Amino acid sequence: MSGLVRLNSKALLVRNLIQHSARNARLISSSQKNRDAATIDASKKIAAKPAEPAAAVSTNKNWVSYGFDYKDEATDRNATKSSFFFSVTVCLVFGTFYWCYLPDPQLRDWAQREAYLELRRREAAGLEPISKDFIDPSQITLPSDEELGNTEVVI
Repeated sequence: MSGLVRLNSKALLVRNLIQHSARNARLISSSQKNRDAATIDASKKIAAKPAEPAAAVSTNKNWVSYGFDYKDEATDRNATKSSFFFSVTVCLVFGTFYWCYLPDPQLRDWAQREAYLELRRREAAGLEPISKDFIDPSQITLPSDEELGNTEVVI
């Protein structure tokens, strides 16, 4: 959004520079008096272009631009407010709302629910909640004492 506003403001800036340079051209004078400096009004030679409306000219001398438009205070304020509206309201507020109500991507709720169901099933069957033999001991082959030798066994 801000890129479009800046692109538009750069096009306006180029247009204003061209119009401004076509309006007045100053000549260098060697005279010591400022009133003797000659100026040429180029607008008489070039077709007169309509002046910008008075509303477009900023009346506040202490105005500092937010960076969206350097010429017009109203356009700068509107672009700033719309950028903040879209970035804060749409992205942060609605984005957070969407993120909070997404389904559980890592299935934590599902895993906890399955664990409770398994515990309830084992209690109803009279089994221990967690079996000490997760893997059937007949399927495990352990090395003999001769194969271990002097290796320290940590349990």
